[in-house]
Amino acid sequence: MSLKSRIALLSVFVSAGLLVAPAAQAVETTVDGRTVDPRPSTGKLAFELHKLALLSHGKIRVSGIGRSNEGRPVWAARVGHGKTRIQYVTQQHGDEPLGTPAALEFLRKVGVERGSWQRDLLSKVTVDIVVRANPDGHERDWRYNYDPQATPEYGEKGKGYDINRYHDPAVAPKDNPATEAGLIQRRNASFKPDIMVDYHMQGRYQDTGGKEITASTLWPTHAGVKQSDVDFAKQIAVVVQRSIDGNGGYVSQYPGGDYQGIARNGYGLLGNGSVLIELSLIPEREQQQIQDALASMLAIAKTAADGSVRKVDPAKADAIPPRGPALPGTVEEAHEAA
Repeated sequence: MSLKSRIALLSVFVSAGLLVAPAAQAVETTVDGRTVDPRPSTGKLAFELHKLALLSHGKIRVSGIGRSNEGRPVWAARVGHGKTRIQYVTQQHGDEPLGTPAALEFLRKVGVERGSWQRDLLSKVTVDIVVRANPDGHERDWRYNYDPQATPEYGEKGKGYDINRYHDPAVAPKDNPATEAGLIQRRNASFKPDIMVDYHMQGRYQDTGGKEITASTLWPTHAGVKQSDVDFAKQIAVVVQRSIDGNGGYVSQYPGGDYQGIARNGYGLLGNGSVLIELSLIPEREQQQIQDALASMLAIAKTAADGSVRKVDPAKADAIPPRGPALPGTVEEAHEAA
């Protein structure tokens, strides 16, 4: 099918109501001169994913992996056909959005743009992305999914479940009370990734010397994860640090917990090289935060493709500086003081 025919088909989808065309809205300009919406609407996200699939001439495959509790589709996009398998998950927490536009930029960069390095990359890796795992939370601009019947151990009664506490491998997807977490579990089990990276957002923090941190990362910390899998995740975390620091950011270690239901731990227990990335909420740096997330996605894929991630010294992860106190005057500082 020609590009003109594909665009015409996209217009048919929009006219039929299968995709909702984005409303005009103010967006900022990225460092490469294009515009990126940091919080695409539910309709715009569907529109952009399907447009990218058409523009890629089939290299990007978009599919719905299920629906949220309110019936919104949860989308996944897959690109590449290589042996090494990488999974990215964005926006498990609905009010932590910036990994989602970074995922769209990644798909555009590797699936639509044409060059020798893209061809080489896609021959060596297959990347699967769950793009905005929590559409209901996004609509409400809150952390949880939407479940008014919820009485969760992790979440809030009458509101919903904290999806990123419900990835315990001992709980089957069909028994998972957090619907969207069950969808991720199924996608992970069918895809069987070597690497799994989960994108979140945090508040504003500084290191012990007062320098502001722009992102944090962490590997599995549950005692049951095999040391070889922890070491692999640490190697990936070092790649994350180098890519974001090299893009002008500043990465710290995230002070995360050991609970097996956290995706970082749950998928580590399943043998994935499982890593968390937390982008800091810095309004004046928002577009650069998206670019930093994109840089990490590209670096992980490229170093997995050429094997260099396996040559990183995992001990270097322990040298990533710890996250220090909340930045003075922020909401996080007030919460910590309380």
